[in-house]
Amino acid sequence: MTTEQRPNGERTAPRLAEITTANFEAALAVRVRPDQEHAVEPVVQSLAEAYLHPGVAWPRLIVDGDRPVGFLMAFFDIDWFGDGSVRRSGLWRLNIDAGEQGRGYGRFAVEAVAAEIRRRGGDRLHVTWHPGPTGPGAFYLGLGFRRTGETSGDQPVGVLELGARAGAGVGVGVG
Repeated sequence: MTTEQRPNGERTAPRLAEITTANFEAALAVRVRPDQEHAVEPVVQSLAEAYLHPGVAWPRLIVDGDRPVGFLMAFFDIDWFGDGSVRRSGLWRLNIDAGEQGRGYGRFAVEAVAAEIRRRGGDRLHVTWHPGPTGPGAFYLGLGFRRTGETSGDQPVGVLELGARAGAGVGVGVG
């Protein structure tokens, strides 16, 4: 996991921050690479959807030290098929800023959502992704997600079995 070293030598680690009036503009400034824009909605759309789904959406700014490095939005306990038969929790959106990719922030985000799902009593983390070679499928599969065989719209659905350990990480050793 990446850490940032401050001028005083103190090291920081990524953390999640609730979106507030104080960090709203910083959240809106998070931008993925241009070649990824087709695969994930911008933060402003996610925040609008969070406003429309206040009991379900969990938007968070990913911060390292004082620097915003990404944005995520999770969902908790939704009626997946709309008929009451299946309830799921998972990662709705993940936007890592273009200049911050490849430093472990995406993995941190998935681990943080997994921890929150466990805290709420869940044992599976669901995700969908834009298909194709430029989509994030390889990233999620590399973290241990497996395809369910379902699609949501035109996007594959993946699931990560979280197991019972409250502090377990993603990928190898989950369970």
